[in-house]
Amino acid sequence: MTSYNELGEVYEWLISDAKLGPVEFAASFDDVLGLLPSDAHVLDCSCGTGQLAVGLAGRGMEVVATDASDVMIRRAQELALEFEARVRTLRAAWEELPDHFDDGTFDVVFCVGNSLHHAEGAGGRLAALDSMARLLRRGGRLVLTSRTWERVRAKGSRLDIGDRLVRRNGRDAVVIYRWEIAPGWEDEHHIEIAIAQLDGGGSVIVRSELLSCWPYRYNELAAELRQVGLRAEMSTFNLEAENYTVAASKV
Repeated sequence: MTSYNELGEVYEWLISDAKLGPVEFAASFDDVLGLLPSDAHVLDCSCGTGQLAVGLAGRGMEVVATDASDVMIRRAQELALEFEARVRTLRAAWEELPDHFDDGTFDVVFCVGNSLHHAEGAGGRLAALDSMARLLRRGGRLVLTSRTWERVRAKGSRLDIGDRLVRRNGRDAVVIYRWEIAPGWEDEHHIEIAIAQLDGGGSVIVRSELLSCWPYRYNELAAELRQVGLRAEMSTFNLEAENYTVAASKV
């Protein structure tokens, strides 16, 4: 089962240089954040190590950060402490969110970091989106980022080895992705991600995790957003791009 408990310890090597700092991560969503009050209630429901949540809290927003991984929650807490940011953290999967929050609690819900494909199939994805939509006030927005799975599947199973060293915390590493592309769209796919760190003595320390994922086409995602009562307002979807962002409002 996908947990990110291994990758959570080295997740900063997977975050781009441009989004590594909380301020920079939050700034990448300025087009959406500019529509919100400065004290908006925000849920980051796949918070990872907390860069976005901490960046939003630094702007004065009331932020809750949730993740299904215990390690990610711990690391988000550590980052919030480092930046003296007020962030409430909670370990919870998408389907558990309505157990913890009332309907209509949040002005915006973020589900970023290419996380939605970990929901199990169309049924799991729809349940996750429905949970997020329920927590939005009327007129509130869901902001979601996704891999362009049409592009990923077209390339087939493969091994992608980073062509440069990535430096984090004074250490260098190579990032490696091994893609297992299943025959059908509805089948379980796998991504194995490895962080190969170089230590000062010339040794290599590898941390890796095999992640399950269920891909989807953009038009399927758009239809599912409508099904849970959300209307897409903005989309950067492009078949030639690796990732895209969708912002949808609650009708």
